[in-house]
Amino acid sequence: MIAYDGSPNADRAIRYAGRFLRARTAYVVTAWEPGGMSPTRLSALSGGMQPFVDTRLESGVDEALRDEAAAVNEGGVSLATSVGLTAKGSLVEVESTVWGALVAAADALDVDLLVTGTRGESGLKALLHSSVAESVLKHCNRPVFVVPAKCEQRPPVTP
Repeated sequence: MIAYDGSPNADRAIRYAGRFLRARTAYVVTAWEPGGMSPTRLSALSGGMQPFVDTRLESGVDEALRDEAAAVNEGGVSLATSVGLTAKGSLVEVESTVWGALVAAADALDVDLLVTGTRGESGLKALLHSSVAESVLKHCNRPVFVVPAKCEQRPPVTP
């Protein structure tokens, strides 16, 4: 399974996966989050009190976010195919954390390996932004292949 968010770091992870892995099928999974008024976020913002929200107002926003994630995922599938992988796309909805959604998807798909890239942030930026790759590595119960952001060169594609 390849975690894919459309970033250059995710592209790099797919290119390395294409070079080093010989799997029958690669699942390219994109995590997407529903609109900002999700019950989880509202609960956090309201101190645990659940205000009434008319969810019909958000259905259009959620549909647009899901469509955007689907387009990103299609790009990942296309890239994975171009580097020699037999790829299938999949979306997973984030209910609490992106890393949790990815680990749950890996479990549901019963994959042998989870591939992810990193942003490579350090210092204050790293403290302010949690690392999805680091959390996946800590919480996943299967092998994880992490391609660091410092792997700037594209690996040669082997025939």
